[in-house]
Amino acid sequence: MQNILDLITAGAPSEEFANLELPESYRAVVVRKEEQDMFAGMESADKDPRQALHLQEIPLPELAPDEAVIAVMASSINFNTVWTSIFEPLSTFGFLSRLGRESYWGKRHDQDFHAVGSDASGVVLRVGSAVRKWKPGDRVVVHCNHVDDQDQSSHNDSMLGDNQRIWGFETNYGGLADLSIVKANQLMPKPEHLSWEESSVNALCNSTSYRMLVSKNAAPMKQGDAVLVWGASGGLGGYAVQYILNGGGTPVGVVSSPEKVALLNDLGVEHVIDRKEANYRFWSDEHTQDESEWRRLGKDIRSMIGRDVDIVFEHPGRQTFGASVFVAARGGTITTCAATSGFMIEYDNRHLWMKLKSIVSSHFANYAEAWAANDLICQGKIQPILSAVYPLAETGEAAYQVHKNLHEGKIGVLCLAPEEGLGITNRELREKVGEDRITAFRRHGA
Repeated sequence: MQNILDLITAGAPSEEFANLELPESYRAVVVRKEEQDMFAGMESADKDPRQALHLQEIPLPELAPDEAVIAVMASSINFNTVWTSIFEPLSTFGFLSRLGRESYWGKRHDQDFHAVGSDASGVVLRVGSAVRKWKPGDRVVVHCNHVDDQDQSSHNDSMLGDNQRIWGFETNYGGLADLSIVKANQLMPKPEHLSWEESSVNALCNSTSYRMLVSKNAAPMKQGDAVLVWGASGGLGGYAVQYILNGGGTPVGVVSSPEKVALLNDLGVEHVIDRKEANYRFWSDEHTQDESEWRRLGKDIRSMIGRDVDIVFEHPGRQTFGASVFVAARGGTITTCAATSGFMIEYDNRHLWMKLKSIVSSHFANYAEAWAANDLICQGKIQPILSAVYPLAETGEAAYQVHKNLHEGKIGVLCLAPEEGLGITNRELREKVGEDRITAFRRHGA
């Protein structure tokens, strides 16, 4: 690994990377099949990712023709890593088993370990015989859409592919490791003005937010739209508010502390609700929602912006969905991509159909959307939302922080990178964008 790191640090030419001998095994953060029942019978909140995530050596698999081996300099924690680590809503070893039955190359993924992680920044070390647009030595980031380009259902919008998967969650050999195996169509250029860790946190959440608000495939926002963003300082919301501001919309952010209110104000978000201070109780008990609390939220929104919101950026799920449907304006849209507080959703359908509202589902992003979202990062028009950095050996603690909502923005993980702040190759652009803008989440998260 030191030889790989030395070449990366030196900015070696492609030929030297291509001639480098790759190790037979490497460090990766994994969950183990033998432990998939370790939390049986426990409440979700009591399950501890630190108990299930292990750093161990795993063998480097054979490289398929359409794949690349990358040296992972940094990665990040996403909610899917938390779900994998607590084996909820189900064990991911079922995903690996199904992938293993599909093809010769799929069999490599069906192991008694699952190397996790759905984000990465790093350097290409090897490419398969069918790879055309990338070469050893290229500095890249990785998006997580793992799709079969031989499946006709993938070619209008790859997110509709019959066997579309999320790399590192529904596949093996993810990004929380020293090396990773990815399809060539997961690769995108690394932003030159960002460090490895700043570059590593964007692809999954930034692309997801882009599809939800900018792409034609979800709820394309137009200038003047007002958008309610739940978790507006979190991994998805932190990008969402930037897209709303850039697109001429009005974000209304919902967060959980005065510190997070201050962060959003620093980003330019004028209208922010501290939900803990407001003390909304959307559920009077576990079976019954309180419509008067929905009405109180709607009144609070109107007191801020003078009207209802056109779009609700939804991802908490069960806890908030009833309120989201209610507060959207007549003819408005609720766009949803997740359900971190619970998958079984309830809402009053009268407030949907009688006011002609729409619920639009959205899941990650196709390659074109991910590339466009990454290009905005590369131009400095969207900023990384890195708030903290952990070493690879402490991935369990990083995942615990996300599981318990003890963080803002995204948590980065150093893999091969020996320290923070490395990998920046365009200082001029960084200065132009502004250090304060690039590091806003880190300054508020410290």
